[in-house]
Amino acid sequence: MLAGLSDMARHQHGPQAETEPAPAHKGQRWWRVMCLTGVDYFSTLGYQPGIAALAAGLLSPVATIVLVIVTLAGALPVYRRVAEESPHGEGSIAMLERLLSFWKGKLFVLTLLGFAATDFLITITLSAADASTHLVENPHVPSVLQGQQLVVTLVLVALLGAVFLKGFLEAIGVAVVLVGVYLALNVVVVVVGLWHVATASHVVTDWSSALTAEHGNVVAMVGVSLLVFPKLALGLSGFETGVAVMPHVEGHPVDTEEKPAGRIRGTKKLLTTAALIMSVFLIATSFITTLLIPQKDFEPGGEANGRALAYLAHEYLGGGFGTVYDVATIAILWFAGASAMAGLLNLMPRYLPRYGMAPHWARAVRPMVIVFILVAFLVTWIFDADVDAQGGAYATGVLVLICSAAIAVTIAARRAGQRNWTIGFAVISAVFLYTTVVNVIERPDGVKIGACFIAGIILVSLMSRLARAFELRVTHVTLDNMAERFVRDMANRRIRFIANEPDRRDIAEYRDKIQQIRADNDVPAQDDFVFVEVTVLDPSEFEAGLNVRGEVLHDRYRVLTLESSSIPNALAALLLYVRDATGQRPHIYFEWTEGNPFTNFLRFFLFGQGEVAPVTREVLREAEPKRSKRPRVHVG
Repeated sequence: MLAGLSDMARHQHGPQAETEPAPAHKGQRWWRVMCLTGVDYFSTLGYQPGIAALAAGLLSPVATIVLVIVTLAGALPVYRRVAEESPHGEGSIAMLERLLSFWKGKLFVLTLLGFAATDFLITITLSAADASTHLVENPHVPSVLQGQQLVVTLVLVALLGAVFLKGFLEAIGVAVVLVGVYLALNVVVVVVGLWHVATASHVVTDWSSALTAEHGNVVAMVGVSLLVFPKLALGLSGFETGVAVMPHVEGHPVDTEEKPAGRIRGTKKLLTTAALIMSVFLIATSFITTLLIPQKDFEPGGEANGRALAYLAHEYLGGGFGTVYDVATIAILWFAGASAMAGLLNLMPRYLPRYGMAPHWARAVRPMVIVFILVAFLVTWIFDADVDAQGGAYATGVLVLICSAAIAVTIAARRAGQRNWTIGFAVISAVFLYTTVVNVIERPDGVKIGACFIAGIILVSLMSRLARAFELRVTHVTLDNMAERFVRDMANRRIRFIANEPDRRDIAEYRDKIQQIRADNDVPAQDDFVFVEVTVLDPSEFEAGLNVRGEVLHDRYRVLTLESSSIPNALAALLLYVRDATGQRPHIYFEWTEGNPFTNFLRFFLFGQGEVAPVTREVLREAEPKRSKRPRVHVG
């Protein structure tokens, strides 16, 4: 259960962490990886036409055209830029993370992770719910399953969890087959639907007459389409997943980790091709479903509710083809959940352990899968496996992530001095912000679910960080030449360090400090010391490397300077490093910190300083359980 780290985001967590070697990955052609993200993106055809018909009625085709324009002129340019700025799959969250530091940056990222969790988890539950709708509505399915959509959905979610518990890393080959078959079947349905529309000319006439009577003119139609556009936002899903799978895209032989130009080009082709394919299908399917399916059948309980294209497949191509279409739809909707699960396993281990805001077991795949599946069970039960009821939460997660991406690329363009791109991305950001606000106002359940995920993530994260407060969290220790010289020189005698908080750094400061330490601890006059001074950089960081620099001040005092997010952790890591390098137990000397111990602990927890001496000793105690091997801490 606890074997291995996440296959999606392998990290080295601390100097004593043991990891499995990451398998060599040569990458896949961009069109094959497009199918991996396409199981999420293209699967929305299973329910998007029905959602558009419910939201816009007869205006559905026009509203869908507006959605396509926003997709091609808004979301696509944004995520092509995200692919340039974040070529390792971190997405827009990483771009925004770089803009903020300290705790405000961490809390901002945790908030975005809450919305990302909403997006991906609702993808799992909504897709499974829609798959179960296609299953139970099939006329060839035994009647015992009728009305058991909740049970069927829970079974599908459990099967998804079973795949990942078995050890799922990537299934691009399966995704290629599923996407190929599903799109081919949709081409057949679209062609047949267009044929029926063309041969029954009164259908178009009746629709256009009713549309004109209801909305008057084209301007009014476009205006209403803009108003209902937020309800169609599910058709924008898939872009964040498309960026998340970037590491799987085959690059050019001359690519480097810093500049993977080939991978970026491939990802741009992936995003553009997927958006164009989806745009064509969205317009065509919205048109035929609106003209050929009675409006009442789209309503909850209607035969076309959540399965408009499957309704047409059964109606015009017979039960046999309809069943094949249902099977393909069920498979790709279920596998869309797999794509979302892969996104969760890629995203969460990338941030939470690095922030110290996840328990140890969160680094392993299987425990995280169980957590996500249990949450998916809860969400499915709360929404009673209703596709329409989950649409608001799903759209909220999708729109918040797209908004964050649009704002991130706007800031990136402004910093790069690209005035035209800055204006363009700012306009796109405004459109998505409007869409998000309207969606939240009309369907507040989405932001409520998102707020629950955010609160849960922040609460668990802070509790985890508190529980891991005394953990040694320095990933590696690097000494410069002078520091190494100090360590070699001390190796032949008793090693004594003085922890010093740098102030003026004049000769009097170091002379008085040595005199005080000798008096407080009764150290022989012939023993010498090396000062250790730690500068706190970003105290909100949990794990980082430790760089040690040696210098001689005032021609007599040797000083090791360290930069870290936590003074006690930096000192403990240095002591353990020196012990291992020299084979001797080093001694370190402190003054007692003045002030309330609880207040000082909060200072340590939030700002990396405070009650330094006892915390350093506690970090050493947890890192080295054998007392005979533990570096000695003296406090006077």
